[in-house]
Amino acid sequence: MAHKRDYYEILGVSRSATKEEIKKAYRRLALKYHPDRNPGDKEAEEKFKEAAEAYEVLSDDEKRRVYDQFGHDGLRGNTGFSGFSDLNDIFSAFSDIFEEAFFGGGGGFSGRSRRSRSARHNRGKDLKITIKLTLEDMVNGIQGKKIKIKKKVKCPECGGSGGERETCPTCHGSGKVYHTMQSFFGTIHQATTCATCNGQGFVISKPCPVCNGSGLVEGQEVVTIDIPPGVTGEMQMTLRGKGNAGPHGGINGDLIINFEEERHTDLRREGVNLVYDLNISIPEAVLGTSKEIPTVEGPVKIKISPGTESGKVLRLKGKGIPVYGENRRGDLLIKVKVFIPKNISKKEAEMMRRLQESENFKPKPKSFFGKLKDNLGL
Repeated sequence: MAHKRDYYEILGVSRSATKEEIKKAYRRLALKYHPDRNPGDKEAEEKFKEAAEAYEVLSDDEKRRVYDQFGHDGLRGNTGFSGFSDLNDIFSAFSDIFEEAFFGGGGGFSGRSRRSRSARHNRGKDLKITIKLTLEDMVNGIQGKKIKIKKKVKCPECGGSGGERETCPTCHGSGKVYHTMQSFFGTIHQATTCATCNGQGFVISKPCPVCNGSGLVEGQEVVTIDIPPGVTGEMQMTLRGKGNAGPHGGINGDLIINFEEERHTDLRREGVNLVYDLNISIPEAVLGTSKEIPTVEGPVKIKISPGTESGKVLRLKGKGIPVYGENRRGDLLIKVKVFIPKNISKKEAEMMRRLQESENFKPKPKSFFGKLKDNLGL
């Protein structure tokens, strides 16, 4: 794998740069290495992609935080970062920046600019699906999970074009109509979306008989994903370009995956910690015992010390859920509950009365340090 350059170095900004400084730096590089200004230049195209990747991360607060803390390795497992599949993907993601260049005097762009605007305009709809995760899935992750999704795909008859096309007679393929107005402040130039072609730059003169001119038909795709350890029900994964195909050859939407946590028979999750409620009897609490405790990896045996009180929390380090993006795990918290029977026999009641008279079974006031330990949860 080729060594990735530092994103701050790529954009030529300091690590304390503001969002506006990062945006200005990216705009400058995007215009410098734009494919229309560098036709056939593979090196310029790679620099164009590299700058877009750097901007995608550093312009997003959460991705920037992860990158600042963990570098490229942190982003490799980050469910919010997916990179770009092609150039149209970049044009779509940062359309506001390119619109400034196209219509704000940056000038000089023609064919690709119009095609990218059309692709953005005809972007496919995003798809949302839900995947259920067990605690085992959260701890171990899932490699190579295959998901079959129903989606809109390009029409095989017309290749997604929708049929025979003609350049829009109103906007002449630009997708925009320009108006010049005189005002008190001088001449104002305004660009609006062409109403004839709805901003596409073309009209369908002879619609495809299979898709009726939309360029789309119903289909399905098998998507393979890797779910890293530490993903929980509160997280979301985005697969760029795996959603519905865009009409008339537009770019694909995204596939957004939500996660739903399945209920475990014995354990419950509290953040990155797992919790197990352990019921023990009064004799076990008094005399001590050993108990088998379920964990995600399998049962383990723990020792219950004599004199354990109800409400005591025992902790098994590193037996919880992995902390996403970090090399550590939460803990397994064992909450001890002493079982008090509601119905007892006469013989048991007599035994309890005798124990009640014993000084050892009478509650004693806690010392200052004992109260302090309780307050600190020690």
